[in-house]
Amino acid sequence: MTFRITRHSSGGPPADAIELLWEQLGPRHEDTSFSRRGTEIRARWGEAEASSARDERVEVGRGEVLEIVRSVCERTPGLSSDWYAVSFVS
Repeated sequence: MTFRITRHSSGGPPADAIELLWEQLGPRHEDTSFSRRGTEIRARWGEAEASSARDERVEVGRGEVLEIVRSVCERTPGLSSDWYAVSFVS
């Protein structure tokens, strides 16, 4: 499944929030791979594809990606997980 990490519309993220996260995130964390695409980061989690956004696996995967973002932000001064939104890419 693929997820999109973008700047959250609230919380006052800086203009370079995606760049700051990418510098700390890198291409891989456990079973999740990341790639940078302009103003967003794509996360590839799991091997199966979800049949729809309502698929239970989507919420599990979204939670896993969000937890990685939180973890990176907690250990990096100057980053806040409130700056980021994670959404499913169908």
